[in-house]
Amino acid sequence: MGRKAGGIYINPKRFGALHKPCMKEMITFLNCLSLGHNNDEKCVRQKDLLNVCMDAQSNSNRKAWGSINYHLQRLNRGRK
Repeated sequence: MGRKAGGIYINPKRFGALHKPCMKEMITFLNCLSLGHNNDEKCVRQKDLLNVCMDAQSNSNRKAWGSINYHLQRLNRGRK
């Protein structure tokens, strides 16, 4: 069970923490909600900034390339 010995593998969970695009906007919105006692009418500006950031990160802008491990396996097959 598991991977073959000598194969190339990258743990994608390790690199997931590197890129969090809308974290700053989300934190400011959640802080505003906590200060405003969950009243989102007071946090319209932060909510709009978060929505703009999330819309910019939509999957329609990206190409589906597959996982990095899939491509490493393809390169490794061609090398043998």
